[in-house]
Amino acid sequence: MFDLYIANKNYSSWSLRPWVLMKVLAIPFNEHLMPFEGGFGASHDVYTRFSPSGLVPCLVDRESDLAVWDSLAIVEYLAEQHANVWPSDKTARAWARSATAEMHSGFGALRNDCSMNCGVRVALNSLSTNLKADVNRLDALWQQGLERFGGPFLAGERFSAVDAFYAPVAFRVQTFNLPMSEKSQAYVGRLLALPAMQAWYQAALEETWREPMHEAETLKNGTLEVDYRTS
Repeated sequence: MFDLYIANKNYSSWSLRPWVLMKVLAIPFNEHLMPFEGGFGASHDVYTRFSPSGLVPCLVDRESDLAVWDSLAIVEYLAEQHANVWPSDKTARAWARSATAEMHSGFGALRNDCSMNCGVRVALNSLSTNLKADVNRLDALWQQGLERFGGPFLAGERFSAVDAFYAPVAFRVQTFNLPMSEKSQAYVGRLLALPAMQAWYQAALEETWREPMHEAETLKNGTLEVDYRTS
């Protein structure tokens, strides 16, 4: 049995990736939500109790007493034991792995300018040159996958790890109303409509925690329009 340690659902894009993958693929796990507390330093001290890096997400395989940290490492570990984590077709699988790795290591402007905050809607003051480049690259990448492999997901008919890695971006597009093509916007809608994504979103709205650093990051380049959080 797996234990998956995650942080606040409203903020933690990295936690969402393995969580939504495991939910959609019906891989059983116990969820342990460990909220961010007092900034990175305080959380790091708590997280080191279960995560070697002091970061989340962290997957613990209780059968082998093994901790797997980092979202991409978790995905690859799951792929060794469960079908459909990656596409079965060799070409689609290679493309999906490349796109996943690009998300894992890239899109710095998107991360910096559009911090994940599921429960709010923000009007950006402007899109920086680097953010525009990231959005354009996302749009092109998504269209390429959808057109090449026929959709409705990025690498074909089935939701796979590559979709899980872009799931947090769907929330960012929704929060900041990022400009996307019609095809890419439809893909965002499909991700947001998944029952697992809806469950994550509802839980995020009900969270009572407000972490000042994340709240400030959300509004550093824009103005709050709506806050849908219930507490």
